[in-house]
Amino acid sequence: MGKFIKLASAALFAVSLTSFAQQATPELEDGFISDELFIYMHSGAGNNYRIVGSINAGSQVKLTGEKLNGYTQIVDDKDRTAWVEDRYVSNKPGLRHVVAELNGQLASTGEQEAQFRTQIAESKKLLTAAQSQNTELTNKITSLESELASAQAKLETQDMDVMKEWFFNGGIVAGLGLLAGLFLPQLFGRRKSSMDSWK
Repeated sequence: MGKFIKLASAALFAVSLTSFAQQATPELEDGFISDELFIYMHSGAGNNYRIVGSINAGSQVKLTGEKLNGYTQIVDDKDRTAWVEDRYVSNKPGLRHVVAELNGQLASTGEQEAQFRTQIAESKKLLTAAQSQNTELTNKITSLESELASAQAKLETQDMDVMKEWFFNGGIVAGLGLLAGLFLPQLFGRRKSSMDSWK
């Protein structure tokens, strides 16, 4: 029975330690190291603690929220937990970080500009091709209009020729009719008289 109580107590203690550790883990917020060349990180909150490494200016870090003796606890990008002086820590990005972001934006803008230039060049090509087609079509229309005018002129000339031919043919028929009208009565009149004389 005593062993069971010891085991149960140990289990409860382990569970409470786990939940305490989960509650004790603070939510980290972003912070930045100020624009010094580099600074040393210490294992504790003071210069008397050993140096555990250095961190470059402008580096982004995580702030644990712990502050003591003018020092702030941080977690760097290599997952090292250390302390640095408060004056080197800021919630705003340092100049190096801002410059890096601006360089990224500039590169993105440069890519967009290159894309726009390519689109403009393609649009100019399309416009030039459309203008060339327009000129070609205008020339074809002018040529067709010229051919149409020439065909209409020929048609009018042919109409005049046909009218002249009909007029000429009508004149010949009228002339022949006139001649026939003049000579036929005389021919028939003479035959009558000659026939009368035979009687």
